[in-house]
Amino acid sequence: MRKVKLPLTLDPVKAAQRRDDYDGMVPVTELTRLMELSEARQGEVDVQLHCGVDAQGLVFTSGKAAVELELVCQRCNGPLSFLAEVDFAYTPVFAKTVIEELPEAYEPVDLDENGEIDVRKLIEDELILALPLVAMHAQDQCAVSSSEMSFGKIEPADERPNPFAVLEQLKKK
Repeated sequence: MRKVKLPLTLDPVKAAQRRDDYDGMVPVTELTRLMELSEARQGEVDVQLHCGVDAQGLVFTSGKAAVELELVCQRCNGPLSFLAEVDFAYTPVFAKTVIEELPEAYEPVDLDENGEIDVRKLIEDELILALPLVAMHAQDQCAVSSSEMSFGKIEPADERPNPFAVLEQLKKK
């Protein structure tokens, strides 16, 4: 299957009835929030989407997304190459849907005023959640060694007199 540009929005009900499959890409330049977190301003997110109806009769959209990002190592401030890969599964929320009754395998997703989901926003949200909280090289690959991370000697603080020492002396008398 050849890679194509994914649609901006998707009607999950119609796509599930047709059992649509998409194997495509999204330019990173179209994912503005993800671009703010990455140093690289080029590349594409590889995405596979599958739409269908499960055994319970729930409409779902599931898939995978992967992109190579250039982050900044928080230890040495050097470039850090990071492969963000995610698997996801969503089911649309309708007016009669009780979110608590949905299977744990699916994340609920709200539909817009046209009954569609924003495909790029979902993919971007998933990739942002896949990023590390603190981006760092492995310690043996980082330009800053552990011996360079200590800054000076730690000395114990001066001992201050106990303000209750006077009461202790009165108790002894």
